[in-house]
Amino acid sequence: MLALTVAGVSVMMDLFCMRISNRWICCSLLAGFVISRMEAGRGTGEFVLGVVLPVFLLGWLFYFRMLGPGDIKLFCALGGIMGPEAVLRCIAAAFAAGAVISLGILVICGGFRERLRYLLEYLDHCRRAGRRRPYYRKGEAWENFHFTVPIFMSVLFYAGGMY
Repeated sequence: MLALTVAGVSVMMDLFCMRISNRWICCSLLAGFVISRMEAGRGTGEFVLGVVLPVFLLGWLFYFRMLGPGDIKLFCALGGIMGPEAVLRCIAAAFAAGAVISLGILVICGGFRERLRYLLEYLDHCRRAGRRRPYYRKGEAWENFHFTVPIFMSVLFYAGGMY
């Protein structure tokens, strides 16, 4: 229930404020630490691994501005609560849910060729220029969606016992 609460409040913050409060993330990390100390078989090492693992796995997506820092911090907080094995599954489920949402957006709004062309142009620009630029388009572009939504969906799967 704690993971569900953390993800639920985070998605609401992201939808209404366009960011997840660092105070909320810190409180969530603290709660995850307390829970990990109270549960039998879990300790500080497993808590730390659950928190650090998302940074190592997803840091490159932040580097290319394909994933926001709030999303990674949310995964870190969830990793502290769920543990390293469950957060890996949570990340995989979130990306699967995000892919389904993205495909739905492409089918409903069209523009599959345009998005593919945009990706190839982005990769070519990074290769030629030797430096990165943000991948996303600024503003309220139709393809920009809040990744906290698929994260919340993956935590729903976790709370429902699906992984």
